[in-house]
Amino acid sequence: MDITQAQRDVRTTFLGGFAGQLVSSVIWFLSSASYAWLSFKTGALVLVVGGFFIFPLTQLLLRLMGRPFSLPGHPMNGLAMQVAFTLPLTLPLVYVATLYRQSLFYPAFMIVLGAHYLPFVFLYGMRQFAVLAALLISFGVFIGLYLPKATSLGGWVTATVLLTFAFIGRYTVLHSE
Repeated sequence: MDITQAQRDVRTTFLGGFAGQLVSSVIWFLSSASYAWLSFKTGALVLVVGGFFIFPLTQLLLRLMGRPFSLPGHPMNGLAMQVAFTLPLTLPLVYVATLYRQSLFYPAFMIVLGAHYLPFVFLYGMRQFAVLAALLISFGVFIGLYLPKATSLGGWVTATVLLTFAFIGRYTVLHSE
């Protein structure tokens, strides 16, 4: 297996993460709005439940864009599956942090989401994911430590960062391949 070619396959098929990050961004925006204007519980449910639909919604978006939406039998599929399950498996940590202080929901989620993006650097062969991970983790720590009363701020920041990186990834793939 040629790793460089495998990474290129992932990068071009999924447009540098464009569709997945766009879908994720929308879910984070909906969650943040729900948290800010309805209730903490509603915002948390939108993010957690919506998160389970990111992959199918990403595939749907890719199909609607007329693009391939999967890589059957591809050597990176195993890694992609493992990466996908890291986030749901860290939700108990977010839950425990939230039990301590409800305002830590988004900051804790940002930190685990950032850590979840680190393997994408190898999966896609794109250093942008390291920057994305560093920003999410840094903002999560900063908001959690220094802005504890800004309850939905982390959600808005994450949604905006994901939206920005969706277009960065798309631009990178469309202008480099």
